[in-house]
Amino acid sequence: MSWLEDNSVVVTGAGSGLGRAIVRRFVEEGAQVVAFDKSEDKLHDLKDKLGDTVETVAGDVRSTADNDRACARAVEAFGKLDTFIGNAGLWDFNRSLPDTPAEQLASGFDELFGVNVKGYVLGVKAALPALRASRGSVVLTLSNAAFYPGGGGPLYVASKHAGVGLVKQLAYELAPEVRVNGVAPGGMDTDLRGPAALGLSDTAIGEVIPINDLMAQGSALRIAPQPEDYVGAYVLLAAKAQSVTVTGSVFDVSSFGILPRFNG
Repeated sequence: MSWLEDNSVVVTGAGSGLGRAIVRRFVEEGAQVVAFDKSEDKLHDLKDKLGDTVETVAGDVRSTADNDRACARAVEAFGKLDTFIGNAGLWDFNRSLPDTPAEQLASGFDELFGVNVKGYVLGVKAALPALRASRGSVVLTLSNAAFYPGGGGPLYVASKHAGVGLVKQLAYELAPEVRVNGVAPGGMDTDLRGPAALGLSDTAIGEVIPINDLMAQGSALRIAPQPEDYVGAYVLLAAKAQSVTVTGSVFDVSSFGILPRFNG
């Protein structure tokens, strides 16, 4: 039997990149998934490729009503909700405090924290009744920037540090019914965008940064991970039989916490 056989899961930011890879792997592991994303086109494409194992909800993670719809769809379609995966996010493209105008900092903060932090809070709130009923779990996407500087500018790095606090606080509040954990990937070449307030909503990370080269040069393992390379940790944390004792933890899967070793 696969690790997630008959599990019902909601994944936010599911239309592309890491979210899409999570959906695909979870389906392979036997789960049924509600894919929640702001792009209807991306959701239609995902549904076409994966069929009846996936339901879709187009909406904004900053909206209470849209989060409620996504979690309700899982219960309606699949009879329950076992795992909520908060994954939708924005990056600030390393915009520094000194070089960013104050008005952009203010509006950029509201937009980025709205997705990266409020979106998680509202998503877990919407999922909570169903998760308590199933004694399920929450998994939040964080980043190596949740532990180290330099993975973004102050807005992004602060939002990911906030995510660590959210994991720990929610694990404390929701025990013993619901486990809450996080996964902290490193960089990858995806369609990750930035806040419109910073003029970055139409810019993907791979368009402006040689992210694969930077990852291969800077990580201890000298590889440029693709989204699917990170999803095993999500499977582990969602699979109750494999991680029944784990809550309040953040798995750093980035390989950036270890300095590369050079020979010669």
